[in-house]
Amino acid sequence: MKPFLRNSLAALAGLIVGGIVNMGIIMISSYIIPPPAGADVTTMEGLQESMHLFQPRHFLMPFLAHALGTLIGAFLTAYFVVSEPKKWALFIGCFFLLGGVSNVVVLPSPLWFNIVDLVGAYIPMAYLGALLAAIIKNIDS
Repeated sequence: MKPFLRNSLAALAGLIVGGIVNMGIIMISSYIIPPPAGADVTTMEGLQESMHLFQPRHFLMPFLAHALGTLIGAFLTAYFVVSEPKKWALFIGCFFLLGGVSNVVVLPSPLWFNIVDLVGAYIPMAYLGALLAAIIKNIDS
């Protein structure tokens, strides 16, 4: 298989798996940390209207979803590409960062969460995913 095609497929797989991890964590988050009383988290409009009811603990699961989705997507991409794994992992991080920026624009989250999420959940996790993939590749070879 040609390197560009393999790299592109690895990136696509990383985006898909990372997105599935992200959404999976978001979907189970209300079972782990219940939403505030009176908050409708089933629709975007309900979430926007009830965001003022959220306490800091309610932002833990979204942060973990963003961070772990990016980490796993970047790791898979970096593990399976044939060249420049760090570059491809950071591509995954940048892609998910764009999603995080769009979330900041759409949802009226607290400023502290926006900063922590945008600074800590995407590019650092993509870099960590690339490092983990490099370590595991070295162990495997």
